[in-house]
Amino acid sequence: MRRDWLELGFGLLIALAVFGATAQAQVGFDRAGGDYASFPMRSGDPAQCAARCERDPRCRAWAFSYPLTESANAVCWLKSRVAPRFAAPCCVSGVRGTGVIEPKGGPNEFGVDRNGGDYRQFELPADSSGKSCAAACEAEEDCRAWTYVRPGYVGPSAVCYLKNRITRPLHKPCCVSGVVR
Repeated sequence: MRRDWLELGFGLLIALAVFGATAQAQVGFDRAGGDYASFPMRSGDPAQCAARCERDPRCRAWAFSYPLTESANAVCWLKSRVAPRFAAPCCVSGVRGTGVIEPKGGPNEFGVDRNGGDYRQFELPADSSGKSCAAACEAEEDCRAWTYVRPGYVGPSAVCYLKNRITRPLHKPCCVSGVVR
């Protein structure tokens, strides 16, 4: 009997690990179908889209698109069902009851702005990872940190800010930052 309970407990832990990992809201994913409402998000913050889903009893999942991907503003989509997620750099999506999970690991700081210390800025093609901005910083000896701002937050194009000092990280959905030296 004790062995049966241990096996059941182990099985539940595995199920939670598998299903819990797929239920989290993640940057870089979208969910197609089940839309019953959509609205512009002035703040451009996917966490507010997730919160809107939490307050609506019909909502089972949500998707958020960054500014200038589907319209001039960020857009929140509320969904009546949970569809499988798929990779899409334009978006963030999740299931009711989950927050926004930014990618972890590596040198890039997703959802982070390092305000100040700018010595140069330039427009560049949209790149949800910020890698092109990081590469520009690594190529310049004076660059110690960088911030990539997604299109639609400071203008119609993506902007890379190269910094000659390391500044304090601030949570902002507009940005991807990193420290090089």
